[in-house]
Amino acid sequence: MNPLAPLYRLADKLRFRKHRDIGKFGEDIAHRYLRRHGFTVIARNWRPPQGGGEIDLIAWEDETLVFVEVKTRTSNQWSAPEREIDRDKIFAVSRAARDYVRRSGCDPDHVRADVLAIDTERTLEFQVRHYRNAFHVSL
Repeated sequence: MNPLAPLYRLADKLRFRKHRDIGKFGEDIAHRYLRRHGFTVIARNWRPPQGGGEIDLIAWEDETLVFVEVKTRTSNQWSAPEREIDRDKIFAVSRAARDYVRRSGCDPDHVRADVLAIDTERTLEFQVRHYRNAFHVSL
């Protein structure tokens, strides 16, 4: 474990407390989580120039290009964060991913979509659940 991890968590909580942007807070946690697990993050909040969707994080894991959707909740009282990904969201992510793959020239056979679900209850601890290949990206 990184000896600075408690300081990073404290800084994240203080920033969240100031701005109250739970989505940005979750993306910060997800970015750090992916890097810690060997991913190389290459883009955050990527949107195609013509519009039509956003990809929270784009990363490489070995030879695989991974499009990551991040869902963060402060409470699981109503539903788990990963349950908020519906057909429209999958369509929007697929559309943006298709554009990214076309522009970058990546091999479409080495692409997947992951979901990171983050639960936080306003403490210094949070739980991250990583769903690999959570949904099919139609390229």
